[in-house]
Amino acid sequence: MTVELVRPTSALFDSWASAVAEFGDGHVDGSGLQAPVTPDRETLDALVAKSELLADTSAELPDDSVHNDLYWIVDDGEVVGFVSFRHELNDYLREVGGHIGYSVRASRRRLGYASAGLALALDRARELGLDRVLVTCDDDNVGSYRTIERAGGVLQDVRDQSARGHAMLRRYWIDLAGTEARAK
Repeated sequence: MTVELVRPTSALFDSWASAVAEFGDGHVDGSGLQAPVTPDRETLDALVAKSELLADTSAELPDDSVHNDLYWIVDDGEVVGFVSFRHELNDYLREVGGHIGYSVRASRRRLGYASAGLALALDRARELGLDRVLVTCDDDNVGSYRTIERAGGVLQDVRDQSARGHAMLRRYWIDLAGTEARAK
């Protein structure tokens, strides 16, 4: 496994489209896209432009957005998942989304890709000088919360987020100084 984070690019269109299609009409955490997603060239072109804008820290963003690095988790040229690393938290992200959102396509789950993608996102957070990050997941997503806990996540609480369109969410903080050795 040679996992890397790659910014959205039209060069990987076929692999991206295949990965997105595995999610069906569901939301694709960490993708920068809103469900339902149509995996076509127009959608990807818009995503590439959005990704460039969100990553540009000199750009002024709408009030409900934060600077954000959108990545694809890629293994040997195949898009296996998605990571969104938000540089800061707004009120919504503080409650629901956290600094890092991620997902792995169904056909590639339980192979270590979520752990690898999260570790690389934690490295990016360290590059930006963050001391700790918030990562959330659905309370019933055992695979995700175990991934977060293995990365050093300490459970802050479990909150009902139904008013924001989510179920019960687990909210974890990861101390970046304390997880450096684990992530490398």
